[in-house]
Amino acid sequence: METILYFRNDSSNKFWKIKVTGVDYVVTFGKAGTTGTIRSKKFDHAAECLKEAERMIQSKLKKGYKPGHSSMQLIKKSTITDDSFWSLLEQAKKKGEEQEEQLEWLVEHLSKKPLQDIIKFDEIFARYFVRSCTSSLWAAACIIMGGCSDDCFDYFRAWLLFQGKGVYETAIHDPESMIPILKELEEKGEMPQFEDLTYLGALAFEEKTGRDDTSYYELYDQLVADPCFEPEIELDWDEEDEKGLQIRFPKLWERYGENPLEC
Repeated sequence: METILYFRNDSSNKFWKIKVTGVDYVVTFGKAGTTGTIRSKKFDHAAECLKEAERMIQSKLKKGYKPGHSSMQLIKKSTITDDSFWSLLEQAKKKGEEQEEQLEWLVEHLSKKPLQDIIKFDEIFARYFVRSCTSSLWAAACIIMGGCSDDCFDYFRAWLLFQGKGVYETAIHDPESMIPILKELEEKGEMPQFEDLTYLGALAFEEKTGRDDTSYYELYDQLVADPCFEPEIELDWDEEDEKGLQIRFPKLWERYGENPLEC
């Protein structure tokens, strides 16, 4: 259930919106034309949540609020787009030499934005992250690091995303294109991993609100209409089949087959 109300007079123009999903509700309110402020609450039972939502709606109507609709454009959409997502990652890379410094800048920058922007950033991240979950890229990661678990592959893909859109898009189709960047990592003694980037949304949320990651992911699930899920991929390679991996990615194998990057 979703209800949006608005209130207008000579001195005020504001909106109030509630979305009920099972045992949770999310309220968004504020000045018309802004992204507003978000509040959420979880109940033990769905009926209890719905009852409280209906009580709040009736209370607003008694105060002079009127029913609204999406075409009225009462709520400003998030300013985060695909382009600004990639731009923020690029900016972060310039904020320090170490991943920790770059992550700190991203967390601080996002925490100053509305919650809708934090969630939108994370939604875009999830879309590109899921798209990179391919058998071919996993095989490449296995060669590069001499083996690659599920978690290791997650952190590898986060690292790849952080390299920028051009590197990411090219690597999806041609994993051997990563070799020049990997050479730079070798010189620094670093690994192609960025675990903390997978938690960025939750970290920015905690910095902004003081609430934990459980609260964040509950809110994320409530607000993201079309979430991305990891696909069930069938690997078309075998880690024990070294010859097959060598044939598939000869350049990667030549460089890392016998001398993989290791922590």
